[in-house]
Amino acid sequence: MNNISKIAVIGGTGKAGRYLVKELLSRGYHLKLLLRFPENLQIEDPKIELLKGDARDVEAIRSLLNGCQAIISAVGQPKGEDSIFSEASKHIVAAMTTYGIRRYVVLTGLNVDTPFDKKNEKVAMATEWMRANYPKTTADKQVEYEFLTKSAVDWTLVRLPMIELTDERRGVNVCLEDCPGDGISATDLAHFVADQLTDDAFVGQAPFIASN
Repeated sequence: MNNISKIAVIGGTGKAGRYLVKELLSRGYHLKLLLRFPENLQIEDPKIELLKGDARDVEAIRSLLNGCQAIISAVGQPKGEDSIFSEASKHIVAAMTTYGIRRYVVLTGLNVDTPFDKKNEKVAMATEWMRANYPKTTADKQVEYEFLTKSAVDWTLVRLPMIELTDERRGVNVCLEDCPGDGISATDLAHFVADQLTDDAFVGQAPFIASN
C-alpha cells in the first residue's frame, strides 16, 4: 500500500470530506474528486483533478478510478432520492477490479452491524432509532457492508459517531465491537482515514472510531 500517489475521493465537499481533502493534500497526495456540484469545492490546488458526476453512474466511477491507486468514499445521501450507498460501492469495486486497485476506505454510521459487535445500550438505541426513522438508508448501508465482506478488495468500513467540525486534534480511540465515544473531530477523522492508506491493520474490518 506504500505505492499510493493518486487517490480517488467521493464526497469531498461534505462535512468529513472537506477536512479529508485538506489532510490528503497536506501529505502530498494527488486527488481525483467526483462531485455532483464541483462549484461547491472551496479548495484550489494543482494536485486536485475535478470530475462532475454521480457515484451511481458506472462510467463516472470508471473515469474517477482510472489512474488512481486507492479510493476513499465519504459519499452523502442526496435528499429525497433512493439510497446511494450499496449501489455506489458495487460500481466502485467493479472498477477497482478492472484497474487492479486494492485499497478502499468507506465512511459510514454507527447503525451498521457486524457479527463481532457488542454495542452498548446508547449505541444500540441509536441504531434502532436510525432503523425506525431512516429504514431504507439504514438497510442499504447494511447491504453495503455485507457486499464488502464478500469482495476481494482491501476494504475498511469506518463507523462514525457525530462528526464535530473542528480543527482540534484530540487523538482517536478505535474499537471493533463498540463505539468508544460520542463524537469524532473532523480533523481526527481525516488523519485516521489518511493513515489507513498505508496501514493494513483494519483491512477487511469495520472499526468504530471516536475522539478522546
